[in-house]
Amino acid sequence: MDTDSDVPRQAWHRLDSAAAAAQFGSDLNRGLAAQVAAERLAQQGPNALQESGRRNPLAMLASQFTDFMILVLIAAAVIAGIVGEPEDTIAIVVIVFLNGIIGFVQEYRAERAMAALKKMSSPQARVIRDGQAAWIDARALVPGDVVELEAGNIVPADLRLIELSAFKVDESALTGESQAVEKRHAPLSEAELPLGDRVNLAYKGTVATYGRARGLVVATGMQTELGRIATLLSGESGKTPLQKRLARFGRHLALVVLAICAIIFVAGWLRGEPPLVMLLTAVSLAVAAIPEALPAVVTISLALGAARMVRQHALIRKLPAVETLGSVTYICSDKTGTLTENRMRVDRVQAAGQTRPGLQEDGGAPWHELGLAMALCNDAVADADGSLSGDPTETALLDAVLAAGIDLAALRQALPREGELPFDSERARMSTVHREGEGALVLVKGAPESLLPRCVDGLGPAGRTPIDPDALHDEAERLAADGLRVLAFALKRLPRMPDTRDVETLESELSFVGLAGLIDPPRPEAAESVAACKAAGIIPVMITGDHPATARAIASRLGIIDADARVLTGAELARLTLAEFEREVDTVRVYARINPEQKIKIVQALQDKGEFVAMTGDGVNDAPALKMADIGVAMGKGGTDVAREAAHMTLLDDNFATIVHAVREGRRIFDNIRKFVKYTMTSNSGEIWTIFLAPFMGLPIPLLPIHILWINLVTDGLPGLALANERAERDVMARPPRPPRESIFAHGMWQHILWVGLLMGGIALLTQALAIRNESAHWQSMVFTVLTLSQLGHVLAIRSERESLFSHGVFSNRMLIAALAVTFALQMGVLYLPWLNPIFRTEPLSAGELGACLALSSVVFVGVEIEKWLVRRGWLYGGN
Repeated sequence: MDTDSDVPRQAWHRLDSAAAAAQFGSDLNRGLAAQVAAERLAQQGPNALQESGRRNPLAMLASQFTDFMILVLIAAAVIAGIVGEPEDTIAIVVIVFLNGIIGFVQEYRAERAMAALKKMSSPQARVIRDGQAAWIDARALVPGDVVELEAGNIVPADLRLIELSAFKVDESALTGESQAVEKRHAPLSEAELPLGDRVNLAYKGTVATYGRARGLVVATGMQTELGRIATLLSGESGKTPLQKRLARFGRHLALVVLAICAIIFVAGWLRGEPPLVMLLTAVSLAVAAIPEALPAVVTISLALGAARMVRQHALIRKLPAVETLGSVTYICSDKTGTLTENRMRVDRVQAAGQTRPGLQEDGGAPWHELGLAMALCNDAVADADGSLSGDPTETALLDAVLAAGIDLAALRQALPREGELPFDSERARMSTVHREGEGALVLVKGAPESLLPRCVDGLGPAGRTPIDPDALHDEAERLAADGLRVLAFALKRLPRMPDTRDVETLESELSFVGLAGLIDPPRPEAAESVAACKAAGIIPVMITGDHPATARAIASRLGIIDADARVLTGAELARLTLAEFEREVDTVRVYARINPEQKIKIVQALQDKGEFVAMTGDGVNDAPALKMADIGVAMGKGGTDVAREAAHMTLLDDNFATIVHAVREGRRIFDNIRKFVKYTMTSNSGEIWTIFLAPFMGLPIPLLPIHILWINLVTDGLPGLALANERAERDVMARPPRPPRESIFAHGMWQHILWVGLLMGGIALLTQALAIRNESAHWQSMVFTVLTLSQLGHVLAIRSERESLFSHGVFSNRMLIAALAVTFALQMGVLYLPWLNPIFRTEPLSAGELGACLALSSVVFVGVEIEKWLVRRGWLYGGN
């Protein structure tokens, strides 16, 4: 029978078991006939996640060389070869190839997200066919199959549960809810329910933690909830802010350079210069103007940042992610395992009208009895090494008992368990019977609304006392409003061991003992990290699949919201169109009961509003949003492989605070890339102005093509690369994030490039004019030297955008100082080594000429220091 029935996917929880089976022509007792299953498998395909549109590695590699900036650099390499500069050609080709390989590796690794998702499929399943139970390959399951599950099994497909016994499933990887879900088999009435509330369904890839169940397969492969996530992962990732800025910069630069070179060629030709010389000069200037070292500087800056981040417990999977963090305006964080410990803990206990943060070993009555109930009415196990295993709620209770110093082994020996009534979702209670001398001790725990009506009195310090069930219920509600999961405990003593395990006999006329409130607590460092994000102008947002009350409690404790702030639920979000939601998204800080598609909707809405979004998470349900976000941050310890493969960065210590360090590093890296662009474009601007203005001032062409290429090589080379090692500015975490659409040339950068380039060109032309007037035969070598040394002074001055070099620290970047020394030595070698003079068309300068060059070139350093002084005073560039 066709599985695409008239019943929508989300409606399976509304059908009773028989009606659901009828949709597939299946028998709840005998399952499918083997022949029908085989035919359906051939028609529907295997129960596996499909990888669609996987790209050929060669095509993936070729795509790395289609970026506009890369094409311009390749053209520059060809031109450099034409004008006889093979060294420049080789340098450019190597840089472009290295950049392409890095991009290929990143993209190839990103495609492994699907492979990691496939690993979550269960390899085998116990299925009923033709009335017989058998283990089969889970890939052979088809809709309509009847599957049996027990604790420890991975759910092999999406199931409509039809029978169960105290069955619980850990769905945290799929829904984000930290505690195991207690399943039921009765149909549910509401049509629109989030995944976590469809308690009669079990989902592929989740894990059974307790009890047994039988379920009807209603979806397999890509039709499962896990498959829907796989489909969401198949989309393309967007470009990073840095890639967008550099691509735009490259396009504009190429057009400007071509226009200037054309003007220079025509102007020189009209002036009477030989056309071939002007052509070579214009082409050489084009090669010089293109900052071919830019991709290398960007890659090296990001690689150095990535290396620093590893030392700070963050693994960068995609290099641009380091810089992207510097642009982030919103951090959308998963709650479970990211902001919280992903481990239930007892937050407070209440008995006899008192509230305490935990049990005490010598608390007396009724605290002693509360400890007994928490320890003995409990199926969790303490291993020899002290680790606890079992249901997360029960391990939390046992952990509180052990923390109080109670000897669990002695307790269990003194009061051995003789019987039990297992937890039942209908009763919402669990009872255990223990031998106490000649009599029996019955301990009961459960939901307050289920247990309190069965209590006739309560235990106090002086013994049994009357109780007010309504007041106790109100107190439990107050604890629940704080985001706590509340359990009530009661007991009764019998003169002898009961003969029956009847519910009414054991769970009636109870004495109320106390309440325990449990929560998955915030990480100790998370609140401080949230505050640091806010100080840096970044808005933290919590997105969780957990209940609204729990989400509000955690967010309030962390300082994300005030106590009365709005919490938007998945059901409310589903009723909003994207346009309606975009009008509200910048006011919401906490989302609860959210499914994977809605996480993407949140990220998209923020991005449509012009924000740069970081998404943190650890579960399968986070993977699509991690991929779509401007930067996805996965957890390394508690996270799933799917999340790590989809993310740009992994926190090795699962520490939210590491993100703050990453933001600082990202801002530092972007600052340094900006400094390199400022440096190299100002240098190129100086060369262009020198050659462009000379003909209009009646001066001969001041530089030969070899001079232009040499200046570009030595100044953009070592000193430019060394800028990548510059330390962070003092105010790097006190400023707001960069506006997402802000140009890389903002905050006075283009003005700086223009006026300092003009200053360099003017000084070079002044040097030329004075030397020619004094009839110096070395005027061309002097112009060549002044331009080179001016650029070295310039790189010293721009190491900080605001601070003076002397307050920033002359030797704080020793790599740059060493690069400057090497570059100066190379320039002196070109001037004074006889065998280099004919190659570079230079002549040795006299001491006076060299001194004049040093003095004139220092004007640029002084001018930029004055500019920064004006910025600090607020008189220039708006004080930025």
